[in-house]
Amino acid sequence: MKAYVFPGQGAQFVGMGKELYDNNPVARELFEKANEILGFRITDLMFAGTDEDLKQTKVIQPAIFLHSVILAKTLGEEFKPDMVAGHSLGEFSALVSAGALSFEDGLKLVYKRALAMQKACEKTPSTMAAVLGLPDEKVEEICNQITDEVVVPANYNCPGQLVISGSIPGIDLACEKLKEAGAKRALKLNVGGAFHSPLMEPAREELAEAIENTTFSQPVCPVYQNVNAQPETDPATIKANLVAQLTAPVRWTQTATNMIAGGATHFTELGPSNVLQGLVKKVNKEVVTEGKQ
Repeated sequence: MKAYVFPGQGAQFVGMGKELYDNNPVARELFEKANEILGFRITDLMFAGTDEDLKQTKVIQPAIFLHSVILAKTLGEEFKPDMVAGHSLGEFSALVSAGALSFEDGLKLVYKRALAMQKACEKTPSTMAAVLGLPDEKVEEICNQITDEVVVPANYNCPGQLVISGSIPGIDLACEKLKEAGAKRALKLNVGGAFHSPLMEPAREELAEAIENTTFSQPVCPVYQNVNAQPETDPATIKANLVAQLTAPVRWTQTATNMIAGGATHFTELGPSNVLQGLVKKVNKEVVTEGKQ
């Protein structure tokens, strides 16, 4: 069975999507439609901007979404997923590609999400850290020991790799404790804030309203969602999970495990990175992975 997966923030590079734009009329039309919807030429920043341009949350999220979704659209009849999933932001790409959301509505929600997250980051300085080489349970235990600050598991990426999220003092303290507990690395990430933590609550509230007012349809195949790693097809459930996603952890290890248990033997990553292929392989080396950019 074929699974398609869609990357999240951090997958961007200058020049992303340019080849698609230059060589495919369907892609060009969709990119131009996106420029119109956003009210600025995001294609200029994607194709010829600077790394700094692409680091802005309001640019990076729609840019990765566009690259992934437009790739899926240009595959035409070849795109026949048995199941889909996306990592964080990538969940929106997965939902649009599977027909649960229109291209226009998906882009508007992603842009709204990016602006709301940016605002939440500016309100409360916060950060994230990657923890390597400890079991998930040990990382959870250490996060739970820190009660004066916000520190939570944010991205369960693959066995032995978990990203934590929270206040700056909380993450500093957690990194110390995790190294003492034997982590190979506990390294702060260069991110704008504490994504997938309670500190994103203001963004969640803002996005909840926008999602509530957007029409969702039944997808063409199950969408494995971040918050519960389960296959969903019911529009109301998909909406509720999408709202919860901003303050809840991304359960990617569990998602890949469940997709494989559900019959997936072949994973194709659509978008500007090959990160998810690597993570899936760490969950199960037997599955076939490939990427399209």
